[in-house]
Amino acid sequence: MSEWLNNITLVGDLVKLIPLTKAHKNDLLEAAADGELWNLWYTSVPSENNIDDHIDFALAENEQGRAHAFVVVDKKTNRIIGSTRYCNAINHNRVEIGYTWYAQSFQRTAVNTECKYLLLSHAFEQLNCIAVEFRTHWHNFASRKAIARLGAKQDGVLRNHLQQADGSYRDTVVFSITREEWPTVRKSLAYKLKRTSN
Repeated sequence: MSEWLNNITLVGDLVKLIPLTKAHKNDLLEAAADGELWNLWYTSVPSENNIDDHIDFALAENEQGRAHAFVVVDKKTNRIIGSTRYCNAINHNRVEIGYTWYAQSFQRTAVNTECKYLLLSHAFEQLNCIAVEFRTHWHNFASRKAIARLGAKQDGVLRNHLQQADGSYRDTVVFSITREEWPTVRKSLAYKLKRTSN
């Protein structure tokens, strides 16, 4: 298990996904400052107050073989513009894509489509996953819409799933794409990417 998610780098036309390290701290803070993303109450984007804990947790999950965290690099500028990861990898055939955020100026661009294309392709075609999961806060309507646009189907809602730092409880919406659905989803994502590049 510990070697399943090791040393993955994924490269597309627009972005590179490279393994997160502690050296990325300041670049991540700079990306998050584009839109002051840490102020979004329904998602978790690191700020100066918690960036060290954020990175330490991600790297600890990597060490345990439960996750593989990436920084998202814009190939045109070679700047870090966000972060994403494989997570909740409790066995060798199912994984979640989560902890995803992008600097505000890269939101609603082809970046998310290409990132998900790279991650899904690797999950289904190299890791041989039978399903890939996505989870988001009930109130994160932009995220829910973006996940559905990828071709994922909603599995359900986990009520009072997580207690948040302020003591409130989060309802979590769960989506997934199965191995049987991947060929159609791949074709759809490739078509979207081709249209945005023309």
